[in-house]
Amino acid sequence: MSDDITIMLVGDLVVDQPDADNFFAPSAPVLTTADLVIGQLEIPHSDTANVASVDVPAPPGDPAHLAAIARAGFGILTLAGNHIDDSGLVGIIDTIRHTEDAGMLTVGAGPDLAAAREPAIVERGGVRIGVLSFNCVGPRESWATSRKAGCAYVSILTHYETIGANPGGRPAIYTMPEATSLAAMKADIAALAASVDVVIVALHKGLVHIPVDLAAYETIVARAAVDAGASAVVSHHAHIMHGVEFYRGRPIFHGMGNFVTVTRALSVGTADSPETRAWAARRKKLFGFEPDPEMPGTYPFHPESRNTAIAVVRVDSEGNLTAGLIPCWMDEQARPVPFGDDADGRRVAEYVRRISEEEGFDTRFEWGDGQLSVRPAPTTETR
Repeated sequence: MSDDITIMLVGDLVVDQPDADNFFAPSAPVLTTADLVIGQLEIPHSDTANVASVDVPAPPGDPAHLAAIARAGFGILTLAGNHIDDSGLVGIIDTIRHTEDAGMLTVGAGPDLAAAREPAIVERGGVRIGVLSFNCVGPRESWATSRKAGCAYVSILTHYETIGANPGGRPAIYTMPEATSLAAMKADIAALAASVDVVIVALHKGLVHIPVDLAAYETIVARAAVDAGASAVVSHHAHIMHGVEFYRGRPIFHGMGNFVTVTRALSVGTADSPETRAWAARRKKLFGFEPDPEMPGTYPFHPESRNTAIAVVRVDSEGNLTAGLIPCWMDEQARPVPFGDDADGRRVAEYVRRISEEEGFDTRFEWGDGQLSVRPAPTTETR
């Protein structure tokens, strides 16, 4: 390898509104400078009207929008998420086919579990990069089996325990990964690490729409990925940013939040089924927020979710890995706008620093040459 390579990572992509290129217009000039860009495709992209989900289904996106994602610079789309099976087998097959037709690779879902667990591998500047994708949030119906289409997964167990003499009151909640599926994830990562130079593990995890807080399983699974050989871990699903941790010297981006996420599926008055209308009506009671009134009806998310970022992983000519963030802010069209070392960039960087500290991570964020580096604090153990 003669030159450094740059990998950029973003959070959730939901591109089911017209003029898809416009939503990437502010970020594409930055993304296209990377050697590889990886994002999480939240919904299937298909012309089918089939509905397979027993949860609140996400309508499939227009397959033509995938070309806009490719034009913005993306090379790999991770698919292991809670909505990938909302249109069943046909939705998964169509999504993979249309993504490949647009010139990108997919990972994390397929016609059966073996296919869903296959890594995506590319070479950039003489460096072999492998990517794996796992769904940690369910629903169980989205998981692949040896005979069913779906996604790769880690099953999470949840235990509720009454606090004091208060049956029916707010409980203590304990979460942990189920041992067999966690072992399968670790085996996949170890096998990939033996054949590539850099391993990126994407985890669909997190407490949706909840600022700051992480469930206990999140650090367990992310650190297990590093123990198994992951060079970096990137997470999404919560639709709001969570903090950055270093474990054994490797970056764990616990929640990249939204990137381009434009949909009317969860907007009151525009939802197209009783289930989605009921979900939209319950949003405030469940999560305690109303969307920012400055945002369009296609962005029904927490006001703090306007803080977002592009994670950056760099590999130098000696194989050393460093990490950084490009702070972004959602403009009034729900477009992520990247910033450098200016007032806007520092405001978003301070948000990420604060939530990382509140989550208990001793992570250092430093500006230099217009870029935000992210590294373990000197006291952080890096065994």
